[in-house]
Amino acid sequence: MFLKVFFNKCLFIIFFSSITIAGNNSLSSRDSCQVLIEKGIALMNENKHSRSIEFLTKAQIIAERGQFYKEHFLAINNIAANYCLMLEYGEALNYYFQAYSISMQKLDSSSEMVVLNNIAVLYAKKKNFDKAYEYSVKAYRIAKKNRDTIRAGMYAINIGNILNETGKIKRARNFFLEAVLFLKVKPDFLLMAEIGLAESDLLNKNFFQARKSAVNLLRSRYLLKDSDHEYSLLMLIANSYFEENNPKDADKYVNALLDRNPNLEVKIEAFQLLSKIHLKNKSLENAIRYKDSVFTAHQKLNEINNAKLFENSKVKFELQNYKSKISDSEKKRTQERKIFVFILIAIVFTVLLFVWNFKNSIVKHKQIKLLAEKEQQILALELEREKNENLLRENQLKEKEALAFFEQERLKKEIDFKNRKLSSKTLYLSERNQIIEDILSKLSNPLSGTDDTSLDIKIKSLRDQLNIEEEWDSFILHFEEVNQDFLKKIKGKHPNLTAGDIRYISYIYMNLSTKEIATMLNITPEACRKRKERISVKMKLPDNISFYEYLTTFQ
Repeated sequence: MFLKVFFNKCLFIIFFSSITIAGNNSLSSRDSCQVLIEKGIALMNENKHSRSIEFLTKAQIIAERGQFYKEHFLAINNIAANYCLMLEYGEALNYYFQAYSISMQKLDSSSEMVVLNNIAVLYAKKKNFDKAYEYSVKAYRIAKKNRDTIRAGMYAINIGNILNETGKIKRARNFFLEAVLFLKVKPDFLLMAEIGLAESDLLNKNFFQARKSAVNLLRSRYLLKDSDHEYSLLMLIANSYFEENNPKDADKYVNALLDRNPNLEVKIEAFQLLSKIHLKNKSLENAIRYKDSVFTAHQKLNEINNAKLFENSKVKFELQNYKSKISDSEKKRTQERKIFVFILIAIVFTVLLFVWNFKNSIVKHKQIKLLAEKEQQILALELEREKNENLLRENQLKEKEALAFFEQERLKKEIDFKNRKLSSKTLYLSERNQIIEDILSKLSNPLSGTDDTSLDIKIKSLRDQLNIEEEWDSFILHFEEVNQDFLKKIKGKHPNLTAGDIRYISYIYMNLSTKEIATMLNITPEACRKRKERISVKMKLPDNISFYEYLTTFQ
């Protein structure tokens, strides 16, 4: 009777302990998940992306197991934000789509519109304005449906900026005006909408109105909490003066902008405008000097981007190791649970066996118990040995996979770096040749008919520096070294392409913008777009695939 009561008490204690532990884990998991997300966001704001992603990944795993959908969404959304800041837009987009799927299936429309806007911003950074517009409009409609006027105003600003980029100025103004109505209680966001209106006026060649609006906004300095707004306004005023053929005032505002020590991207835009200003003032030496400044700034920007890409590869490698550790830990816990269950069953079986045999013989019971304990020890040792062997093999395999993955990423980044370096050099040479050709054009038409031998020698020296065909041959040689067999494959697939078509395709494959390609080919952006359409027809490309995506299939 005593043994039966003891046995029942043991079972009750085991069962009650299991329930208590499970309950405590469930309560603490959500709290720990929220703490991890907060730490991850703080580290992201400090640009410590590797540590941030590590904390957010832990939160993601805990939230996924516990089915904490809000925390799961926040963890994935902020992992995507980390990759976006590290310029890894492909990874960021994958995580944003995961967050979007969670918001659609498990959360309300507020989460959906947040991630839709994030996706739109990402597409805008990649210059894919069609997709950026599509997702921004979706977020904007949800915000209006929810009567969230602040977010509706913010999303209207994003849509207006996208429409300005694509030349749809009238529609852009409508969205900016609507944003002004929505954001009257939010001065910072209201300022962004008013800057968008001024930029629309500039694009619409209403230079006086654009400048007037920008000057008024600059005077309201208490609103300029973000220096980027001030840079935009100064650049807008300088461009308006330049377009009105007033290079003196344009030069004044550009230098005022440079005195504020902006970032490299703003400096590049300022140097390019200064080069145009001095070229208009016929100060050729200064024009060339600022072109060189543009090239130097591009190089520095590429170095910064390369550092971010290296950090990104490091983060991916560390994340891969962390996931491997989590997997190993999970397997270990699973194995421990199995052992626990096995031991628990063995104990119950042993106790039952002991009770059943107790009436027959105490000696016999002791012998059976001793035999069972020995078998248990042998089995535990065997299981431990097999577990160690399996862990060793798995660790070796994962180490090889991680090394192969890191090498593949390194090679990919190296090719991207060489392509960027090649495109920067080619763009610089093209712009330098354009300036030299402008100089030659002016020097070849002197005001007097005098025969100046020294002038002819200088003209000849300048012409010798052009070497357009040699530069193209050098470009092809370096391009083939970086992108092996690409030109051979494209010529094999489309033998009807001309040398000019091949040159244009090479620039597209290097992911240069229409404006950059137009500068390199010495044609207008509109002519550049028409050439792209003509080559697409010649290559018989389907309408549902972009030119760049088709070229990447030849890698």
